[in-house]
Amino acid sequence: MAENRASAYTEGVPCWVDVQLPDVEAGKRFYGGLFGWTFEDAGPGAVWARLDGAAVARLARKRDGRMPTVWTVYFATPDARALARRILAAGGQIVHDPVPVRDLGTAALVADPQGAVFGLWQAAGHPGFGVRHAPGTFAWAQLYTSDTDAANTFYGHLFAAALFGAGAEPDFGRAPVSDVFYPGMPPQFVVHFRTGDVGAAVGAVRQLGGRVQAPPFETSYGKVAVVTDNQGASFALLQR
Repeated sequence: MAENRASAYTEGVPCWVDVQLPDVEAGKRFYGGLFGWTFEDAGPGAVWARLDGAAVARLARKRDGRMPTVWTVYFATPDARALARRILAAGGQIVHDPVPVRDLGTAALVADPQGAVFGLWQAAGHPGFGVRHAPGTFAWAQLYTSDTDAANTFYGHLFAAALFGAGAEPDFGRAPVSDVFYPGMPPQFVVHFRTGDVGAAVGAVRQLGGRVQAPPFETSYGKVAVVTDNQGASFALLQR
């Protein structure tokens, strides 16, 4: 079900995604063709992606060729520095310290004890997703990890209210990395975008120059295919 523009997200709720790409123009062609996104300037080397005017993602040019081509999910927090300290205390790492992003908010990159990287977002002028759970927008974040028990403990303590609190409707799950990737693959988050027909969407990915990592399979939260875009960034398509 689509949501109107949100003013805030509870701590621990996935609230934003972005992708680091070698070629933003190629990314615009791919995601515009796949999801019908439109784009507007978001500063040097970056664009906002919109669907029917609502902000759904950001595409940015990689500043360093050694950086991964990857989608990152950001979890909401009212205090990025305090949450980063809790992550450190629980055995995680800080990849990039919390820093202001103009007047939009404060961002940080962190990693859990198994090494899976995710973002923190403390909103100011940019609250996060303008719409989610609609076709062509964010619908789920799945952590593929080498130790699901450890991940459940870490995130269960870190984001207890978002995962288990009264009225919580989590769109964040954990699964063994070997469910989709080869067993030695480093743990990673896979951002899921909703589609009305996962089979047709997989065909469109191929036509646009992407590839399929895991053909459609059934999960507890819907029918999923894991794919990469035309530059190698992994993401998933979710039909539910």
